[in-house]
Amino acid sequence: MRTTRTVPARPVLIVTFTLATAGSLLLGGPDAAGAEPKPVTREGAAVDDRAAQAPASAARRALAAPEETSTGTATRGYPRRQVLSPDPENPGDTSLKLGLIPYHGIAPKLNALQRLGDRVSVEVAGRSAGGHRLYLVTVTAPETTRQARAQERMRELIENAPATAAKSPEIKRGYKTPVFVNGNIHGNEWEGTDAALKIVEQLATAKDAKTRDLLAHSRLYFNITANPDGRIAGTRANANGFDLNRDFVTASQPETRAMRQIELDKQPAVLLDLHGYVNGTLIEPTTPPHGENYEYDLFLKNSYANALGMESAVNSLDYTPAKDGVEPAQIPFRDQEEGWDDWPPIFTPQYAAFHGTVAAHTVEIPLAVNNEEYDELPVPELRRRSAVNTAVAGAAIRATLNHVREHRASLVADQIEVFRRGAAGAPQVPVSPETVPGVPGIGPEDVYTTTFPRAYVIPPGDSRTQRSAPAAARLVDHLLANDVRVTRATRPFRLAGRTYPEGSYVVDLHQPKRGMANALLADGRDISGKVSVMYDISGWSLGRLWGATVERVPSGSLRGAPLRPVTGAAPVARVPAHGDLLLRLTDPREVAALNSLLQQGVPVRRGLDGSAIVPARARRQAVSAARTHDVSFAATRLTGGTPLHRLRVAAAVTPGELFALREMNFDVTPVSTAVLNAGFDWSGTDVLFVSAGLDHAALTAPARRALDAFLDEHGLVGRGATGAALNAAADRLAVKPVAGNTDANGVVRTRNTGRVTHGAPAHAFVYAPLWFSDLGPGVRVEQSYATGNPLVSGHWRPLRDGTGGPAAAAGQASVVSGGRTVLFGTEPLFRDHPKGEFPQVARALFTVAHSGSVEESG
Repeated sequence: MRTTRTVPARPVLIVTFTLATAGSLLLGGPDAAGAEPKPVTREGAAVDDRAAQAPASAARRALAAPEETSTGTATRGYPRRQVLSPDPENPGDTSLKLGLIPYHGIAPKLNALQRLGDRVSVEVAGRSAGGHRLYLVTVTAPETTRQARAQERMRELIENAPATAAKSPEIKRGYKTPVFVNGNIHGNEWEGTDAALKIVEQLATAKDAKTRDLLAHSRLYFNITANPDGRIAGTRANANGFDLNRDFVTASQPETRAMRQIELDKQPAVLLDLHGYVNGTLIEPTTPPHGENYEYDLFLKNSYANALGMESAVNSLDYTPAKDGVEPAQIPFRDQEEGWDDWPPIFTPQYAAFHGTVAAHTVEIPLAVNNEEYDELPVPELRRRSAVNTAVAGAAIRATLNHVREHRASLVADQIEVFRRGAAGAPQVPVSPETVPGVPGIGPEDVYTTTFPRAYVIPPGDSRTQRSAPAAARLVDHLLANDVRVTRATRPFRLAGRTYPEGSYVVDLHQPKRGMANALLADGRDISGKVSVMYDISGWSLGRLWGATVERVPSGSLRGAPLRPVTGAAPVARVPAHGDLLLRLTDPREVAALNSLLQQGVPVRRGLDGSAIVPARARRQAVSAARTHDVSFAATRLTGGTPLHRLRVAAAVTPGELFALREMNFDVTPVSTAVLNAGFDWSGTDVLFVSAGLDHAALTAPARRALDAFLDEHGLVGRGATGAALNAAADRLAVKPVAGNTDANGVVRTRNTGRVTHGAPAHAFVYAPLWFSDLGPGVRVEQSYATGNPLVSGHWRPLRDGTGGPAAAAGQASVVSGGRTVLFGTEPLFRDHPKGEFPQVARALFTVAHSGSVEESG
């Protein structure tokens, strides 16, 4: 519990997608007595039950190779002007109702800003899932090409030779502090875009000494709208239905990858991520738990100092609760006990901390104008609120720029220290009143550190079968995309008493971005006993969920090891020259390859272990599939059983699940209660997958009869409470679903016993976990939660009555099958993240669609 506060704690009212707080803040005032604070909790429902509707075209764009953009090109000076072609006017752009700039107005505005002088440059950082341009604006004093190259050289020195950079007079004298302002990552939180454009316009022409000093010693980067799809449509998510501020660990979406590349290329020391709506304005740093892989002492020191400046600037706007409905600003670290944490690096500021950002903030502006407010409030009131919000966001940006101007030397020095500790393998510095002076209320509840291993080793996969090789390659490429350094063994070697094969990948944790590497590869931690509530997910380990073998090496020396740096994983594609071919369906790339073969009409049969057997006469198509999807076929003498055919899947699923199905190349048609009630034609469908947005009781009588008839002839794959409810309503599989704590999530240990889960990792991801009891005749357990405490990392507490916890789930069935039905209590496709679990769903779909019963499973 906080031992020191400068302000009274405040109760919190929770509403869907909008958080409002009551009470007042007295800057620097005495600690006041009051009721125990209630936590600020996650926006929206804990369980996503929205049925996805994203068009297949958006998924294709997101899954395509990144297009060429004008950032990351050869170093050249500033300004970097370009004339942007206009977008067609869109009278349906939701920004217009609020009196804000529509997306089609941004390109002309940026063209005009570039004409104001020599300080503003515009580049295209990529395109959204919906195909819209992402604009990166740079504001800085002009630079020649030679000066720009000097800046790039210093930036690289800071990361790659931090001990040298710390002593460099050139860096202290001449390095321009990079600042990143990210706007509108949630599409229906609009005003950050408008505030950024106003600030850019002011900076473009200001002649005062402070502005000239700021731009002479800083580069200011503005991602004008991180989510143009959502801005236009008035949705939180992009065109694929993804919350981009939950995607940074996975980076499934093009907008997220563009933001990641900006952070890698520009290496900001300071970052603002502009959101809405929390009243009063919420300015991070956060409540516990704090990410254990950060250099949190440096992060807290700088973030808290900048937060105080933003708080003062926002409050100085003189908005009041009585006059404007605006409460004073709040800083969660100081003003709340828990509920708004920085534990997972899925959020923009928390992810940025691993790339050297030492002051990073989510800023939640105050007055709600989205969702029901957008629909119900009169236009004049909406525009009044938007004007207030724009002013608040502008005040936060200006205060941050002032802070950077006054503290640029210490900000850069602390960024260098982040990288120095990583490269040297130096210990973290726990936060305390002594190590972070000037920050009130630091207590033991704020101390989160970890023990970094010496290295991780990722074996390349079985040399004969290439099993897990696609997973290892994917993981290595993902690490490299996140600027984690990876090496590969040129011959067998020994490390810490073990021998590893040639081709093994080694991640040395003595590297500048060790925090990033460990955050992705480590198991994580069970933090259930630390806090009562978490803001979002609490476990995400790629080492456990992505299907590759990842071995933690606690200690030892890499000196003399035959390791060479890599810039990409070695190709996996392999097809034997003779005989029939076996494709193991234990990786999503293998499933995608199978679906491409089926789409071409290749005759494929199913092996007894759930693999796919391709005849020798289709070797040419197999070679093409292997190269396209980077998978390996093995020679086999097996003939296989059931012929497989291309599946047409009707799916009432979440956006992340729909995206994952399309990533595996399934032919998917989104459905929902409304779609079925409108008269859905089932004749083109082979199997139904349900996890969200389909309520049997809400169907019309004709829709219900059509659905029941389809299920009788075909089958059901269900996930979670919605899938289990449909199973019960349609009288399918005789099981009793048991709901765990709906707020629980994380990585759990599992035991795989069936064909659906054959070859799956011994770990799964859960969110609102479910299990099945009272199994009837013919029901087979495909997977069960491990005995003991199955939770490896995350947050999973029992309910107040003692039920719903991990102890209750231990040993219980998590995936069951029988009678053309498979039910999942886990989250195998969650947000397109747990890649190693994807094939379980694919196998379930093929099993249900290709047999009258799944009792043969296993």
